[in-house]
Amino acid sequence: MLDATMSTRALHPIATALLRPICALAACGWLVGCSPRAGEPEPSPMPEAASDDAREGPRTARWEVVDMLRDSQAAQFHPSDGGGRAWLDSAKPEHPAVSEPGRYRIGFEVGPLGIATGGVVTLQVSPFWGWSTPQVEESDAPGYTLVSCDAAEVLLDAQTLGEQLLGIENTGRPLAPGERITIDYGAGPAGASADRFAESGSRFWIAVDGDGDGVRKLLPDAPGVDVAAGPPALLVVHVPGVARPGEEIPVSVAVLDATGSSGVVFEGEIALATSAPDTLGIPPQVTLAPADRGVRRIPARALAPGVAWIEASGPDGLTARSNPILVTADGPRVLWGDLHGHSALSDGTATPEEYLRYARDVAALDVIALTDHDHWGMVPLSESPEMQQAIAAATERFHAPGSFVTLDGYEWTSWIYGHRHVLYFDGAGPVHSSLDPRFETPQQLWAALEGREALTFAHHSAGGPVAIDWSIAPDPRFEPLTEIASVHGSSESADTVDPIYDPVADNWVRDALARGYQLGFVGSGDSHDGHPGLSQLASPTGGLAGIVAEERTRESVLAALRARRSYATNGPRILLRAALGAHPMGSVVPVAQGTGLDLPLFVHAVGTGPIARVELVRSGEVVDGLDAEGRLEVALERPVEGLRAGEYVYIRVIQQDGGAAWSSPIFFTGEALPAQ
Repeated sequence: MLDATMSTRALHPIATALLRPICALAACGWLVGCSPRAGEPEPSPMPEAASDDAREGPRTARWEVVDMLRDSQAAQFHPSDGGGRAWLDSAKPEHPAVSEPGRYRIGFEVGPLGIATGGVVTLQVSPFWGWSTPQVEESDAPGYTLVSCDAAEVLLDAQTLGEQLLGIENTGRPLAPGERITIDYGAGPAGASADRFAESGSRFWIAVDGDGDGVRKLLPDAPGVDVAAGPPALLVVHVPGVARPGEEIPVSVAVLDATGSSGVVFEGEIALATSAPDTLGIPPQVTLAPADRGVRRIPARALAPGVAWIEASGPDGLTARSNPILVTADGPRVLWGDLHGHSALSDGTATPEEYLRYARDVAALDVIALTDHDHWGMVPLSESPEMQQAIAAATERFHAPGSFVTLDGYEWTSWIYGHRHVLYFDGAGPVHSSLDPRFETPQQLWAALEGREALTFAHHSAGGPVAIDWSIAPDPRFEPLTEIASVHGSSESADTVDPIYDPVADNWVRDALARGYQLGFVGSGDSHDGHPGLSQLASPTGGLAGIVAEERTRESVLAALRARRSYATNGPRILLRAALGAHPMGSVVPVAQGTGLDLPLFVHAVGTGPIARVELVRSGEVVDGLDAEGRLEVALERPVEGLRAGEYVYIRVIQQDGGAAWSSPIFFTGEALPAQ
């Protein structure tokens, strides 16, 4: 009898169907590291002490995941494991739309060493985003699958082993080289539902345990289908955050499907109007042809100083309001960045090219990084030079200094010390796996980055899949910032907007600041849907980085991030400026020991929707606030008195719709600053 445990301990990183993956699709048979915010099953609870394991290490370590991954790494393959080839015989429809039912006949030919009695072939449909689980029990239910063989006297026992995973055990005579198995997935009247996000090459993964010892190996060339976008449902319009008077600016207009996928079939006219004609000059409409696939970029002109939004409307009730643009002669520019997200090369959606194109053309970002996991996906990135090269090559192709900044990077997915993503600002860099004993601690990671223009970012630090071990002080050379908002929620504090799931007590970012860590703030999507910059369209929350930098270059962005000239949002492009006297967000201000400093606070916030409150957080407490009464723009000035060494101050803006922004803190220290 086919056993889930024997058949799913396999090519790293396969989990057993009996182990519910942490922060992932339950019992899917393959570990994934994704957010539960986009509709997938809830993760297993993460208590304050994540494990009863007595091993030395942080209280939040997920030792059960670490052990499983290490066991998978150590698995020894039989020569017959992974033997054979697979192909797609037919697909109806040939290019399914998102969530559309279909039928897919997958052929498999036994490899040159055959498959022994007790050997197993598995079908793993893309395990991350909504394909129906292959099953053989209910012919009228989605995912019903028929399995057959073209040879005589062959006995096959097919069983569902977990979500999206079907095992086919050879219970009869050994299968000979060249014999063929047909897997008819979606053979019932309900068919098999496709992925809920559009992408190219959604894979049907085939793995083989040739000798029946419980260890299986993927075939290298899995067949797949392209999943098309659904019908038009959403309209989004984006403009730069800040422009100079007289400057030509791009306006991005995109018609998307209900979950934010691009590539919809659309033809029509979108009417445009500006809230401030003296500030922003725009055409009255934009026409989208079928060849545009729902996405156009048109020129506009920044005019007199002020703030403006664009209101857009199209057929069938499509409406949108753009993010605000501030036209100013001398105020600092704000670049919009998403510094953390995943493609189908780990546990996300889309190719690297599709991911970067969406960031540039649909989300109209200024800065983007693709940070696939080091070892968390169908094929470990750290073990695939080909995948690393594909990401690096796409990153360089899309990089356009002056208009669009791309950064090479990856996620250091430690289940002991917490997850950090690594960004390289000086070209492609190596992937240091957290499973490698040389790089398994944060200190080892930072040592490996010596000599590189690189930064690391702790994320979902207060809980979620695994919390950050804040007992290890971030290395200020590489980690001057932390990601406080993403699809996982906010790690700011217990009183934050949309707090992270499964929070760990005393592990919020405010607790890290109380330790004396001088960390600035960014948000980023941690998206897995292939929609960087717009992860909040298919999730209750998202994340973006507002980067205060004059130039769209890697050098300028790096300088701003190192100086903590940045702020976080949970998705909306809220404009935020904050300063104490002459000290902007991210500053470190010296204060003589035993004395207090009085400084004027200045805040300017422009929302994407009505603003509910603007709050002042001082050394862990909300000490002041302003009821914004639903205004779109708020400016305030007031004194902050008695600031002493060891304190910090930051601003939190909360919109009526739950959108939020957090300025990087301003820190006060009794130590003399180093000479510049």
